[in-house]
Amino acid sequence: MLNDNRQQYVIQTDSTKEDGLGKVFAFIFIVSMFLAFFQEVYESVVAWYRDTMLWLNDTAAYLAGFWPF
Repeated sequence: MLNDNRQQYVIQTDSTKEDGLGKVFAFIFIVSMFLAFFQEVYESVVAWYRDTMLWLNDTAAYLAGFWPF
């Protein structure tokens, strides 16, 4: 290309090492975010299950108090 009677060159390099490193970092980030999401869902389900079992136990004990024997 000629611009103001000067030649300008575009140097394009192929950096496969940096591209591979970026993909590795992206993969590690995505896996860690998936594991964090899975941990939050698991803890929520376990807490919900425990609270439900406690509620059912308390309800059953309350209703059993009305039985005459």
